[in-house]
Amino acid sequence: MNIPSRVEQFIRTYDLIPPGGELTCLVSGGADSTCLWHVLRALGYRVSALHVNHALRGEASDADARFCADQLGAEIVDGSGGTTEAELRDIRYSFATDRLRATGHTASDQVETVLYRLVASGTTKGIKPMREDGVVRPLLELWGEETEEYCRAHGLAFRSDASNADTKRGLIRAEILPRLRALHPAADRNLLRLAQGEPSALDELLASTSGSKRLDLGAGLTAVREYGNVWLERTPVALDGEVRWGDWRIAADVPGLKVRAWRAGDRLAGRSKKIQDVFVDAKIPRSARESWPLVVRGDDVVAVPGIVEAEGVRAERVRAH
Repeated sequence: MNIPSRVEQFIRTYDLIPPGGELTCLVSGGADSTCLWHVLRALGYRVSALHVNHALRGEASDADARFCADQLGAEIVDGSGGTTEAELRDIRYSFATDRLRATGHTASDQVETVLYRLVASGTTKGIKPMREDGVVRPLLELWGEETEEYCRAHGLAFRSDASNADTKRGLIRAEILPRLRALHPAADRNLLRLAQGEPSALDELLASTSGSKRLDLGAGLTAVREYGNVWLERTPVALDGEVRWGDWRIAADVPGLKVRAWRAGDRLAGRSKKIQDVFVDAKIPRSARESWPLVVRGDDVVAVPGIVEAEGVRAERVRAH
């Protein structure tokens, strides 16, 4: 779906702007607000622009104001007097309160906001599609890089604010988020899901009692649901060299093997005997079966340490119960 269609769908979902309605975009000259102004006009809304000049950066601030006036037809108002980020925000939202206003906040802003609020107040509250004072955010499902790509694709110039690097958002954007992405490439999308209150994969696993499902939780753990029963087990481990699994030390001379926990329906490779029956015959208590290691190739169980041996597989119990 292209960007205008996505924005229109978001607007209709949250009833942000009446069809063909009139509104004022609060513009900075950056890619986000420039994209907002252009997309809403392309969708047939009656759009005007307003730029609040905080006059914090001398000639650079004046240049931003001239750009917004020349390129976006923006009305320029004096927003000087604030010092903190909160004061500047209050000043920006004090103008044009007699009309519907829109800002260019994106999913990227949403991620930065929820991350800041998480560490500042312990909450995961994100940016709302509509503020309490009626200001709307039609771009909340677009990423910042998408607004820049949109501007370039449509030949729209935009400004970059060098002072952003000195703000709290700048610190999050330049230093913290890159490190989180190094930990996990889906960091941004997972933080966005948190801000939107969407159910996690674990929530979805727990929500149903039909069939079975497995979910890798990371850190060597897998959540398993079989109908109404849920448990945690260790994630399968490749048997390269030696593997320590609970009380067991397991090694193999043959490639392609893994160590994992018992699953309902497991059978010995090449045989019809169920692993459950193997445990029963060996008098293994039910409480010990869930954590007992199995050596597998694909879905086939080739060895059950301490019970069923296999050529090339060595298992030693290092601590008795």
